[in-house]
Amino acid sequence: MFSDPSHTIAQFELQSGSTVADLGAGTGVLSVLAAQAVGEAGRVYAIEVQKGLLEKLKNHARAARTHNVEALWGDIERRHGTHLRERTVDACIASNVLFQVEHKDSFVAEVKRILKPGGRVLLVDWTDSFNNIGPHKDHIVTESAARALFEKGGFAFMKKIDAGQHHYGMIFRKIN
Repeated sequence: MFSDPSHTIAQFELQSGSTVADLGAGTGVLSVLAAQAVGEAGRVYAIEVQKGLLEKLKNHARAARTHNVEALWGDIERRHGTHLRERTVDACIASNVLFQVEHKDSFVAEVKRILKPGGRVLLVDWTDSFNNIGPHKDHIVTESAARALFEKGGFAFMKKIDAGQHHYGMIFRKIN
């Protein structure tokens, strides 16, 4: 069983009025769910590097009648690559992107840069390649390696979440 996006976002416990960055947003499934969770007073920046997905993301948000999702082109692996100001978001979502990120330390630094003090990160990624259902086995970032990466980058581990049979999920808080 793959992860249930609604269940994943519910476990993140987003607050009404929060500002969220969905990093590597893809077609915007989690962006829309996050936008619904933060309500009209909140905002979601859906950051995606693949320009072809931005239009799909915008269409998905429109179809879901969410008006608080802003789709932005950005490179989540570069400092200032998200184009968001420092300390502007309450929470970040990084789902199924870590295995694709080449410059992992730079990615974590960008997450830290855009988060407000005490901001939280929801990290979800693959636990294995599952005979090529997931990413190539050489690209898998283990749960322990992901945790070490974020802790080294200035984050405190808060808790694990249920992310389905083929994924792990963790929540971190930015250390001020």
